[in-house]
Amino acid sequence: MTSPGRSRIAALDVLRGFALCEILLANIQLMATGASAVVAQPMGDWDPWLGLPIFSLLFGVGFALLLDSAADRVPRPRLVLLRRLVALLAIGLVHMLLWPGEILTDYAVVGMLVLLPSTWLPRWAVAGLAAALVPAALVFGGGGPLLIAGLFLLGAALVRYGVIEKIERSTRGPLLLGLVFAAGLAAALWAQAGMRAVGATTYLPAVSSLADLLLVGVYVCGLLVLLRTPLRPVLRFVFAPLGRMALTNYLTATLLVLAAGQLLGLPIGRSSSAAFQVAGVILAVQWLFSVLWLRRCRQGPMEWLWRWVTWAHRSTLRIPRAAPTP
Repeated sequence: MTSPGRSRIAALDVLRGFALCEILLANIQLMATGASAVVAQPMGDWDPWLGLPIFSLLFGVGFALLLDSAADRVPRPRLVLLRRLVALLAIGLVHMLLWPGEILTDYAVVGMLVLLPSTWLPRWAVAGLAAALVPAALVFGGGGPLLIAGLFLLGAALVRYGVIEKIERSTRGPLLLGLVFAAGLAAALWAQAGMRAVGATTYLPAVSSLADLLLVGVYVCGLLVLLRTPLRPVLRFVFAPLGRMALTNYLTATLLVLAAGQLLGLPIGRSSSAAFQVAGVILAVQWLFSVLWLRRCRQGPMEWLWRWVTWAHRSTLRIPRAAPTP
């Protein structure tokens, strides 16, 4: 979602790639069975919830960046945003035929109902709504459209307050925020253990969801800090190709999981070890494909198609080869 005059923010690609890996690992057993089988404890202790908040936050960030780009290029920028959401809804509805648990349709609907109207609000109002919706989501169920809406607005507010512009240059901010999240996580886990010990379960779901969200914050801040260390090239090498083609990889993962489970007969839905192995192979294949594809093309195939519908004109996909030196 970057404009021609804006360079890609590598940290966002890394975070997106990391979230993509987590979502596949968490959901692969349900994907293999069409969410119809009951898996007592999918993938051991892996939490299927953790990747979605990162994606939701990044979706809000990308939406706000696209608005800035569209405002500089077309007279009706919100029409560009609407086309993007309608296209995402269509993609999600088709994907739902293969994977009932897919999230793109929710993103499109919440985007139309919340994110698009928020573009007419001042940034303080967007931030205030985010600060209200996220706690409300934790109190009234721990997730779902309410949490998606809050994280969408939070991502948009981070762009409008200039935080995303500084994300590649700051170490102290993510470090301090990560320590705050870690302290909050420790307190939430302590409270969770105390509630279970005395059998007070009324507020246990809200506290558990709060702990999960704080853990996501620790992950995000930790990755941002590591990106300011000598590990940056490694993290970009591993996660950025997957993140740059997140939509393509998200959709093709479903096809690959179904092929492995139904065509090859692998016991993904019944065996955690088989699920881990298949997920690892799929991610390795997707990483290799992403690296090779991005050497010749500017975007992934689904990203390019999505951009085509968004801007209502076809952009150049292939990277032009440099002219030979005479």
